[in-house]
Amino acid sequence: MNEALEQIIQRNDTWRGRHNHFMSVSANSDGRAHNNYHSGLSTGYETLDAELHQGGWPRNSTIELLSDACGMGAMGLFLPAMEELSKKNKWQAFIAPPYTPYAPLLEARGIDTGQILLIHPRNRQDLLWSIEQALRSTTCSAVFSWMGAGEYRYSELRKLQLAASGSDALAVLFRPNHAAKNHAPASLRLQMREYRKVHILKQHGGNQHLDVTLPPSEDMPGQPQLWELPAYPNNGQHSSAYGGQALQ
Repeated sequence: MNEALEQIIQRNDTWRGRHNHFMSVSANSDGRAHNNYHSGLSTGYETLDAELHQGGWPRNSTIELLSDACGMGAMGLFLPAMEELSKKNKWQAFIAPPYTPYAPLLEARGIDTGQILLIHPRNRQDLLWSIEQALRSTTCSAVFSWMGAGEYRYSELRKLQLAASGSDALAVLFRPNHAAKNHAPASLRLQMREYRKVHILKQHGGNQHLDVTLPPSEDMPGQPQLWELPAYPNNGQHSSAYGGQALQ
């Protein structure tokens, strides 16, 4: 396991799933690690895939999701991908989540909660460091990071982008809408402006400044969705946006 990520996991403010069957990094015949890169990971929504340049989520770059809420309600956008990535037997890291994920909901969607890693950085520097190390490790299939309302320098975001460029992990940064006015190195920037509507603010090589409506017909039948969740945390505490209970 990547030494820096191991340092994060061993901290007392990090929660990790109870399973210990994570795959080690694979290697080529010459002993060097190789990157299992694919052009795009399906979002699970055909309407959105059709508008994305790689036919899905890019995995060699950061993705920014901008909203006026905390970003947790937008997790419905990533549940299908999380389910697919769960097959990889790697960590899915939640860095600085404003709510604690609700285990029964994740399990209902076929997501192994034993693969969920919750990281609560102590400060801004710790946050950026944790994101970078998780992306540079070979043991995470997804890294979801809540950046808060603060401003970030382009150079700081560029460092995260470079870390993601060498990884096949799904790398998502949740940021506030006002960040849209600033340049960012992410290859895909999205805004959640309305219920079930995604605005493509920027994407390298593809259409920009267009709205994509996600029809209910593309939801997984009979499975819980995350579109109607409370938008804001209560008093800054880690109460759950997944049903009111902590991840068990």
